[in-house]
Amino acid sequence: MLFIYLFDLLGTFTFAVSGALLGVKKEMDIYGLFVLAFTAAVGGGTVREIALGSIPPFLFTDPNYLYATVAAVMLVIFFNKKVERHMRYFTVMDAVGLGVFTVIGASKAINAGLSWFAALPVALLTCTGGGMLRDIFSGEIPIVLRKEVYASASLTGALLFLLLRGLDVPDSVNAFFSAAAVVGIRLLTLKKNFHLPKV
Repeated sequence: MLFIYLFDLLGTFTFAVSGALLGVKKEMDIYGLFVLAFTAAVGGGTVREIALGSIPPFLFTDPNYLYATVAAVMLVIFFNKKVERHMRYFTVMDAVGLGVFTVIGASKAINAGLSWFAALPVALLTCTGGGMLRDIFSGEIPIVLRKEVYASASLTGALLFLLLRGLDVPDSVNAFFSAAAVVGIRLLTLKKNFHLPKV
């Protein structure tokens, strides 16, 4: 589906921006920015592809993901102050990327013959794996493990996707509503400053 593919590239771009901005915050050099950007943008999806036996991963067969990531790094290098001032727009784009990555992860798992139960961690890996690796590489505790409703939003969307698929809802309709659910939950909890409780 073309619109899913385009949103996938958008998600790749925004996740790459988050990685590059973290590199600036950590006072890394340009190489460090690229490492964090690529890790955040395609890390989770690449690990997913390898786990599902898709060799070579999409990163090596579709150059558009490379272009999107490089464009994100260039944007941060030359306009990082302006990017930081307009982070609310990137927050929305990030939420869209989260929703799309969730749907893609769950869909690829099902298409690979996995059960719905196995599809859930694959969906979570797709949308949170890159961010976790980004944070670890930068010396941070992954944000998904300590605050914000991120993985929970993805899990809800993945469950909805699998439920609607079981009800034979057309894939395009299913993908739209499932991704929209993730986006809605993510943005609403950010607006309300809601976090999962800590022990």
